Amino acid sequence: MERMKRTETCGAARKEDNGRTVVLNGWVHRIRNHGGIFFINLRDRYGITQVVVDSDSPAGLAEIAAGLHMEYCIAVQGIVRLRPENMVNPDMATGEIEVSAQQIEVLSKSETLPFVIDEQTNASEDLRLKHRYLDLRSFSMQYNLALRSAVTFSVRKFLTEKGFFEIETPTFIRSTPEGARDYLVPSRLYPGKFYALPQSPQLYKQLLMVSGFDKYFQIARCYRDEDARGDRQPEFTQIDIEQSFVSREDILSLIEEMFGRVFAETISVSLPETFPRISYTDAMDLYGTDKPDLRFDMKLQDGSFLAPLGSFQAFKDALAAGGKIKALKVEGAAETYSRKKIEELEAVAKIYKAKGLAWMKVGAGNKLEGGISKFFEGKENEVCSSLNASEKDLLLFVADSNGKTACTALGAVRSKIGRDSGFCDPKKFSFVWVVDFPLFEWNEDENKWEAAHHMFSMPQEKYLDTLESDPGSVKGDLYDLVLNGYELASGSIRIHDSELQKRIFKIVGFSEEEGKQKFGFLTEAFKYGAPPHGGIAPGLDRLIMLMCGQTSIKEVIAFPKNSFAQSPMDGCPGDVDALQMEELHLKITGENDAEN
Repeated sequence: MERMKRTETCGAARKEDNGRTVVLNGWVHRIRNHGGIFFINLRDRYGITQVVVDSDSPAGLAEIAAGLHMEYCIAVQGIVRLRPENMVNPDMATGEIEVSAQQIEVLSKSETLPFVIDEQTNASEDLRLKHRYLDLRSFSMQYNLALRSAVTFSVRKFLTEKGFFEIETPTFIRSTPEGARDYLVPSRLYPGKFYALPQSPQLYKQLLMVSGFDKYFQIARCYRDEDARGDRQPEFTQIDIEQSFVSREDILSLIEEMFGRVFAETISVSLPETFPRISYTDAMDLYGTDKPDLRFDMKLQDGSFLAPLGSFQAFKDALAAGGKIKALKVEGAAETYSRKKIEELEAVAKIYKAKGLAWMKVGAGNKLEGGISKFFEGKENEVCSSLNASEKDLLLFVADSNGKTACTALGAVRSKIGRDSGFCDPKKFSFVWVVDFPLFEWNEDENKWEAAHHMFSMPQEKYLDTLESDPGSVKGDLYDLVLNGYELASGSIRIHDSELQKRIFKIVGFSEEEGKQKFGFLTEAFKYGAPPHGGIAPGLDRLIMLMCGQTSIKEVIAFPKNSFAQSPMDGCPGDVDALQMEELHLKITGENDAEN
């Protein structure tokens, strides 16, 4: 093997190398036999070089070439030569040259492939995940993971330059209620007791601030036992950041500067120095979501004027019940959206608990047509002027006695229209800060208040006197960073006073004893001169997904789980033998428990 060790990669040779003898190692990407002349596209992670076996090649080499198949791993020694002008491939970095093979060594053979390794494959997700080692050979997956590596390095370099220490926090921790289910690890040494895998390093990074480290970060692995989806996995990675003696503005400015550096260094994209900001209330009212996609400008409007203006009873009932009427104008879409397509939009609205989706189209002379237009005869000008609508516009409405339902349902319709209409350019990056979140949310199922983000977020100072008397009005010193309709990062200024932390525990239903049992080690630390501090945690997987123009984080994780939190490649989760179970003092009960 030493004699055939590569001298360069398959993406290195150029016309300046004409006449040089090189050794390439890689995989057979494609092979073509043109009447005994073989063209072999040899691939590694750096690129593709065309290797030629022809009449100039040594005797016996054609027989070896004839036996090659896709994904054979081979070594080739040959001479770089210029391609004929009519055979130059401008789409390949090495397209001006080829290598005339002098020797070929098969390093290992490949069986018939379960799918073709190419830029795009029609293989099912489970087949790709079962043979992930093959899927990862594609240039698209190699690009995604190379970008992930570059972004991670850029983040580390930036934060280190800013004086942050990278500190690892424990992977085995105490189980604490943080929203999602914990993954539990049974202890062999302490029967009946369990470690938990961290949902985030939240408590430990706060303790590091108490410890005086001032600036901390970690590329942190986190674990949550919740249903998987396109941008969620049971295990994920976040860029965890915490800093002492800071305000919200300090954290926001740090992240704006960090992402400006990262995007410029890794994908040559210039971001604005500051990102726009919008309150949670305005985000819900104007976009129907706290994750607004601002790549296109299509705001929800107040449609309450419609109830007294026309005779549509559903509008009147919604307002009478204290709800809302929300309107959405889609410019020039009257002809594009047939009744069938509008019904598809209505189906989306109903997923978000809307009772229906009302609509009208604006015809010539502001004449309202279709849908609920008959209820507004003679009021066409008032409707159009109030909504700033004109000919060929499509008007959509959701009314509900629950104002939040009206907003979220029509916001979901807005998002679908944006995707379907091509407004969501994956190469455009539209950041926005959402601030001033409610500190508490009412859980109707459990009939109690719960933390909107987590229980360690600081209330805004003006609400400290009314925490217990009016929890629903309290705004937290919370902030989310949204990119292209995805929550990219979430953070807050933290509570650093043990007495205030106890008040928050009590509001969300934790007794003092229960709070002490679950979080006593944190509140105890606050008694010893805890500094004011705050932080944020951008999701690395979701960030790379968006930078790559993908819609699933599976495309940017080397070995992800499928939508059922399983790994088709290694059969995880799997059974363990009886001895292991006995050592852990565990027993599976029930006939079907092991299968389920």
